[in-house]
Amino acid sequence: MADNILNAPEDPKVAKAQLKADKKEYKKNLKEQRKAQKEKEKEFADRTAEINGDNAGGLATIVITFLIILIWLAIMALLVKLDVGGFGSGILAPLIRDIPYVNMILPESARNKTATPSSTTTTELVFDESGEGQSSGAITNMDDAQAYIKRLEQALQAEMETNSSYAADIERLEAEVARLEPFEKQQKEFYEEKAKFYEDIVYGDNSPDASAFASYYEMIDPENAEEIYKQIIQGNADDEAIKAFATTYSGMKAKKAAEIFDEMVVENQITLVARILAQMSVENRGDILAAMEKENSAKLTQLLEPTALEQKSTKVTGR
Repeated sequence: MADNILNAPEDPKVAKAQLKADKKEYKKNLKEQRKAQKEKEKEFADRTAEINGDNAGGLATIVITFLIILIWLAIMALLVKLDVGGFGSGILAPLIRDIPYVNMILPESARNKTATPSSTTTTELVFDESGEGQSSGAITNMDDAQAYIKRLEQALQAEMETNSSYAADIERLEAEVARLEPFEKQQKEFYEEKAKFYEDIVYGDNSPDASAFASYYEMIDPENAEEIYKQIIQGNADDEAIKAFATTYSGMKAKKAAEIFDEMVVENQITLVARILAQMSVENRGDILAAMEKENSAKLTQLLEPTALEQKSTKVTGR
């Protein structure tokens, strides 16, 4: 390096480049020396440990770990033997009871059992359901097991026969429903036609009055005419009474009228209440229904449907 300094070029730029290259080479040589120093130190440390016997530490660690595992296994075996929390008799017993030597860690009571409590309970339940009225206890031999299986087969057969009878009943009921569906449809159509007849012919704007109907019914069979005439007269009287009630309750406060109607519903006069409400104005009827109990309002709303009222009749005149 001294030679390089002495022989440095006179050009400043070249001199700077040369100096930079020399510094870089020096740092590289210094880094290699440090790396070599570390390797030597590690080599000396390994040789020193080998001479002093320190490599035996790995074996000691393995031995200590093995001893710790043995201690934990011993603690677990002791807990199982003492049946702490029922772990030995309830969980491990069904798994290792039949394994020789290993089952020595089980509690004596669990090791001497020949059947689990759940098996005994199941057997008792099955026997009780079969109607024999006796408790079997544990299964101790092949004959008991075969008898138990036979009883299970009999119970299964009885359940299958019961299910078959249920299936037959369901099929019969479904057939009956299918048979009645046309009649239900016809009945619905009849009520719709009846409602339309009353709306267009009987109660329409151009419909004849009651006297015209009475004259017509007098021309038919006397007995039938008499019965129909009574119904017309009674219906007219009922309608007049209903209109009077509607006028009276429309003049009352909605809350007071609602209380009276709630009480009438409780007394099984809901149809009468519905007929009175039907004669009121929409405003009065809405105020009273809003003030009534929700359940009663819902029922009355359904009854206020025209066809629903026509299927019921309530006499209010006492005649």
